[in-house]
Parts: sequence; C-alpha cells; structure tokens
Amino acid sequence: MNAQTSGKAAMSGQYLIFSLGGEMFGVATLRVREIIEYGNITSVPMMPGYMRGVINLRGAVVPVIDLNERFGRARTEASRRTCIVILEVEAEDATHLLGIIVDAVSAVRRINSGSIEPAPTFGTRIRADFIDGMAKVNSAFVILLNLGRVLSLDELSMISGHATAAALEA
Repeated sequence: MNAQTSGKAAMSGQYLIFSLGGEMFGVATLRVREIIEYGNITSVPMMPGYMRGVINLRGAVVPVIDLNERFGRARTEASRRTCIVILEVEAEDATHLLGIIVDAVSAVRRINSGSIEPAPTFGTRIRADFIDGMAKVNSAFVILLNLGRVLSLDELSMISGHATAAALEA
C-alpha cells in the first residue's frame, strides 16, 4: 500500500456536507460537535476580517470564523438557512472549539476512499492547501476541507487568546 492509498483510506468516513458561496464542502463528522442557529455573535476588536467574533456556547467562549472570508471571498450574508457549525480543532496539544459560518448544512454522508480524488492544483477558488481532496457525492463534487490548514496554529492561538481576554472583560 503506497502513501497515497493509505492517505485516501484514512479519509474514508462520515462527512458533514454544507454549502458555502455556491460550492459544496465537507468536514469529517468526528470533528463536528454540533450545529447551531446563526446569531448572537459578539464582535472582537483588532481581529482579522474573517474573524466575525465570539459566541457563548453554554458558558464556553467560542470564536466564529466566516469561512467565505477566510477563503478570500465576500463576507457571508446571513439567510434563513445560515448556521454555525461548531468544530473541534487540534492545535498545540489541545483541542479548541471553533465555529464556522456556512450558508446551509445539507447532509451527513459516508464517503468511501474510492470516491475521493487528490486536491486539484488549480481551478478551485480557495487555496489548495486547505483541501484534503475532492469527493463525488450524488453526481456533484464536494471539497473535503483540511481543518488544520484552514487556520494556522499561530492564528488559532491568537484568536483563542483574544476571545478569552474579551470574555473576561465582558
């Protein structure tokens, strides 16, 4: 078994499929903690544009990222189906909660490794290093995100530090 085959086998599993900016994306359900209604985001000064603010999730301060802006696109406009997906992201030997704003969640699907292709080196509207692979689901392509790369460890630490400081001041 070569490295590419073993990497694809590791990617086989359940994925939460959601839409964002007219494209379909997927994240491993092992990382998804919950899906909540969009709203009650408190802005935090001096944060990058894609950092929309923080929410209070049962007493925990959770940073919320506008994934569209993180990809260098226009800010996500909230609609009736807009929601926040709460994810667990590993950084610096710790697990952090992080919310991402998505246009709509569509399904949870099992994706087998045979349906996953390597990330394209061109043709996508987001950075190639954010993509783990492309999967064909119901005749449409789904971009499988690499959550560890969507935010660098330094950015995640900075955001968590500012979010905690803002919560202590409130």
